[in-house]
Amino acid sequence: MTTLLEVSGVSVTFDGFRAINNLSIQIAEPELRAVIGPNGAGKTTFMDIVTGKTRPDEGRVIWGEKSVSLLGMSESEIARAGIGRKFQKPTVFEDQTVRENLAMALKNKRGPFDVLFYRRTRHAATRIGEIAQEIGLLEQLPKRAGALSHGQKQWLEIGMLLAQDPRLLLVDEPAAGMTPAEREHTTDLLKRAAKTRAVVVIEHDMEFVRRLGCKVTVLHEGSVLAEGSLDHVTKNQEVIDVYLGR
Repeated sequence: MTTLLEVSGVSVTFDGFRAINNLSIQIAEPELRAVIGPNGAGKTTFMDIVTGKTRPDEGRVIWGEKSVSLLGMSESEIARAGIGRKFQKPTVFEDQTVRENLAMALKNKRGPFDVLFYRRTRHAATRIGEIAQEIGLLEQLPKRAGALSHGQKQWLEIGMLLAQDPRLLLVDEPAAGMTPAEREHTTDLLKRAAKTRAVVVIEHDMEFVRRLGCKVTVLHEGSVLAEGSLDHVTKNQEVIDVYLGR
């Protein structure tokens, strides 16, 4: 496993509040990583920094084999470099079918005009079928996305990100609002995705994190408090104090 993303010594302050404080995290490829921590620990700001939405005051964010700095890049350049992000609330095109949503998301090497005149090539149709199979929506391909359940919309959005073939997938609270069966399917989906790429999951739900069975990074007040397996970090006295003592 090689280091894909290296965040080192990163700090960011909003209106005098230090949201990220000398944060250092390394993510390998492939890897599944969970990031946990109480509200205000800096979990979302960490994702904002990696995706170029927020510029840190100091520190480095280094990407890939060529050790490129992400800090000089725009959000769209970072997305093109291979970083995909899924927000908490699913954003799918409700009036389009599942198939059309995936077709729009498919990584298209050609120019923007070719995308407008999208011709359904055999390769694209095959790839759409593969992704639909992977996310468990093969039967739903002709269905309007707006008619899907909450969990299915989340899977479709993960599928749309997978269609862009990112090397790093950042996923914000995927289990929120799901039924137990949907959560189980989501766990399997993320584990499979992490076999070939880096997947970082921000999650509040400890049971969900336990099922992911991966390395956990605990954030507190904008820096790493503990790192290791879930059992390891939940036995850490500082972690216990942060979660239970507030």
